Amino acid sequence: ETHHKYPVNDFVLIPNYAVLDPKLTYTLPPHLTSTTGMDALTHAIEGYTTKAAWDLPDCLNLEAIRLIAKSLRGAVANDPAGREGMALGQFVTGMAFSNVGLGIAHSVAHTLGAVYDTPHGVACAMMLPIVMEFNAEATGEKLKAVAEAMGVDTTGMTQAEYRKAAVDAVRQLSVDVGIPTKLPAIKEEDLEFLAQSAYADACAPGNPKEASVEDMKALIRQLM
Repeated sequence: ETHHKYPVNDFVLIPNYAVLDPKLTYTLPPHLTSTTGMDALTHAIEGYTTKAAWDLPDCLNLEAIRLIAKSLRGAVANDPAGREGMALGQFVTGMAFSNVGLGIAHSVAHTLGAVYDTPHGVACAMMLPIVMEFNAEATGEKLKAVAEAMGVDTTGMTQAEYRKAAVDAVRQLSVDVGIPTKLPAIKEEDLEFLAQSAYADACAPGNPKEASVEDMKALIRQLM
């Protein structure tokens, strides 16, 4: 009714144990595998670059990026090794990002889901490379590590080149697993509400670069 997506969390909802059995995901359709997998990658990259990031969760998030980059294509094809890698990758970044927060890729994704019922993983996948480009200047050398975790050889690259390589690798993975890059449902007249909602989202303060409402509009417009 309000077109807002509200997170619900409490310590009583957090399990004491998690059993990771990749066989339970063998019947998950390719589209759900790809979109939930890209959501996990968004957790890892946003968690690695968020304002609250520090050494321990950084180690976990980098390993999650490496696992997801290596495993997601195979998981979508229902390869057992890919399924196992994704089961571990999403869990590892879950332990990390839940302690340091996320960024505006998730802020926009929450808003697109609330207004257009866009699947969360689809929205995250579409926004992640766009937000990585926007944040690049505020990430220091971190996108070099992201690029390398994505499988890119950064030897001899300048800062601008490895930042672009990280974004390109993420965008290519998303395309490879069948996720669109545009969202036709977005209307120009909706942009103000979408941008205001994303700006007010709980994930926005963790973004490494400050984003105004006008910035949000410009980012969302890239999906049109």
